[in-house]
Amino acid sequence: MQPLRAPFPWFGGKSRAADLIWQALGDVPHYIEPFAGSLGALLARPHAPHVETINDKDAYICNVWRALEADPDAVARWADWPVNESDLHARHAWLRRREGILRERVEGDPFYYDAQIAGWWLWGISAWIGSGWCDANTVGPWVVSMDNDGYPVLRRENAGMGVRRKLPHLWGPGKGVNRKRPHLSRPGMGVSSIDRPGLPVYFRDLQARLRGIRVCCGDWQRILGPTVLQASGMAGVLLDPPYSHELRDAGIYAQESADIAADVREWAIAHGDDPMLRIVLCGYEGEHIMPETWRCVAWKAGGGYGSQGNGRGRENADKERLWLSPHCLQPAQQQAFAFA
Repeated sequence: MQPLRAPFPWFGGKSRAADLIWQALGDVPHYIEPFAGSLGALLARPHAPHVETINDKDAYICNVWRALEADPDAVARWADWPVNESDLHARHAWLRRREGILRERVEGDPFYYDAQIAGWWLWGISAWIGSGWCDANTVGPWVVSMDNDGYPVLRRENAGMGVRRKLPHLWGPGKGVNRKRPHLSRPGMGVSSIDRPGLPVYFRDLQARLRGIRVCCGDWQRILGPTVLQASGMAGVLLDPPYSHELRDAGIYAQESADIAADVREWAIAHGDDPMLRIVLCGYEGEHIMPETWRCVAWKAGGGYGSQGNGRGRENADKERLWLSPHCLQPAQQQAFAFA
C-alpha cells in the first residue's frame, strides 16, 4: 500500500517512527489510535487497512478527517490559498469564534463536518508558527469588533482575552497544504491530471485511504473500552499522548491541566499482558517506567519547530522512545506474519 504524507504539520507526529510502529503491530485486524493528531503513522501503514478507529479531543482535527473522508474537493477549494498574513489573522479569529458550535455538532452527530472550517484550518495550521493555532486556551490581546460602518475589524485590547497575532511561516517551501504543489500530483495519469491542480488529487488520495475509518471526538478512553477492543479480534493500539508537563515545550497542549501521559501509561501497563493486544506507547526517554516485559526502542524525530534553532525541540529530537508491549512482534515475527 502506498504511504501518504500528513496534510498538516503536527507537534509530536510519528511519521518518522511509522516503520518501527508497524513492525511491532503487524497487519492487525483492528488498529486503534486514541490521539489521532496528523495520523502520521496510520497514513504510512504498509498493508491494506482493515478496521481502523481513531479519536481526538480537538474538534478541528476530527472535522478535518471527516471532511476529507466525505468531500475532499470542497476541502481543497477552501484550503488552496496563498500565504497571506492578514488572512491568517482574520481566519484565525473567525475559526476561534466557531469552535464551540463546531465541537457541539461534531460530538453530537457522527456524520457532521464543515468543509470550509476544515480547509481554512488546514491552510492556517500550515502557515502558523509554533503552537496556538485555533487553541481556545491560548489567548492574546487581539479581538474582533465592529467599526463605525458595521464592519468586523481586528483590534488590540488590554484585556488580553482575544487571539494572538503571528507572522506566517516564511522559512523554506512551506508546510502542510502550503508546500509546493507539483509534488502532490501523480505522474502517469494522462493530460487531464497534469492540468489539474495537485491539491484536490492529493485530497482524493486521502479520501480513498480514510474511507471506512471511524472518527470519534472526545476523551481518549472512549475508544478503549471492551466493546471496541474485542470487536475485531487482535487489536493494535498506538498510544501517543501529549508529553508530560515537565518534558514538553511551554505552550504545547497547554490546555491539558491533568498529566494525561501518566494516565495513559497506567492503562498500557494494565492491559499490556493481554494476548489480543499489541500496544505501542510513545514518549520521551525516562518519561515512562514500564515493566521488564516491555521493550524500549529509540528513534529520532525531526525536532519540530525547535529544529530551526537551538531550542528544546532540537534537544528533544534525540529523546524519542517507543515502548512495545509483550505481545508486539519482533522483526523476524513480523516477516513471518506478513507472509502467513
